[in-house]
Amino acid sequence: MIFGAFIAGSSPEGSAAIAYPIFTLILKISPAVARNFAFAIQSIGMTSASLLILGLKVKVDWKYIKYVTIGGVFGLIAGTYWVVPLISPPIAKLFFVSLWLSFGIILWNENRKPSRQVFDEIRNFTNSDAFNLFFFGVIGGIISSIFGTGINIFTFCLMTVYYGINEKVAVPSSIIIMTLETILGFFLHKQVLGDFQTQAFEMWLVCIPFVIIFAPLGSFVMSKLPRKAIATFLYLILFVQYVGAIWVIKPNFYQSLLSGVTLLGGIILFFFLSKRRKADI
Repeated sequence: MIFGAFIAGSSPEGSAAIAYPIFTLILKISPAVARNFAFAIQSIGMTSASLLILGLKVKVDWKYIKYVTIGGVFGLIAGTYWVVPLISPPIAKLFFVSLWLSFGIILWNENRKPSRQVFDEIRNFTNSDAFNLFFFGVIGGIISSIFGTGINIFTFCLMTVYYGINEKVAVPSSIIIMTLETILGFFLHKQVLGDFQTQAFEMWLVCIPFVIIFAPLGSFVMSKLPRKAIATFLYLILFVQYVGAIWVIKPNFYQSLLSGVTLLGGIILFFFLSKRRKADI
């Protein structure tokens, strides 16, 4: 969680991106416990990181935060009640790490261009942009309901590839979004559903002292790095996450096929968004 908390505070990946696969696939902890723990621990770590971001007055895009968070509330609730019971954790994990890797490939390709323009906010904001953010927030909320994280990286893809938003703005914005989402998820499982397990609670207490330090430390380091260094750090995380998932899951033929199709489909999707990005229209 020291590493996971640092990742959560310095990138659009929540600490659950590290904890969930290790807990479920290596330590054989049940997916439900891993998810609830993710919500609980991020409610501490990411809140600490967000407070540091606000205290340092790091540039964020409040329209991005507002509309994605609203959509995320609907997606999280819907996913918790109607999607989570239907999902096989290994299949879901393969799908999403493959999708994130495809995004990393396209973002890397975009940043290779010397002429790539980036912006600190969505220019000429319209109702269509509000709908885009809301819709991606709904899908991201559903993803978060499965893993305890996801809305941050999913909407970060839209912001950087389609809207051309500077990674130094998109990362802290996505951290604040995931903070709000994870507090809701924690409340939902603890107070509404009442399915917060003793095991998740005990692990949460053990990890609080680490995440409350290393998540804001990650945000502080991120605020000092140049944009391309942040992007490079993200490519590395996405690649290691994918390789780690393949190594742990050891997918069979059909799972490998799903991963390959998702990777190819994601590359096509994000390449299309990059070519039609609003900044160029």
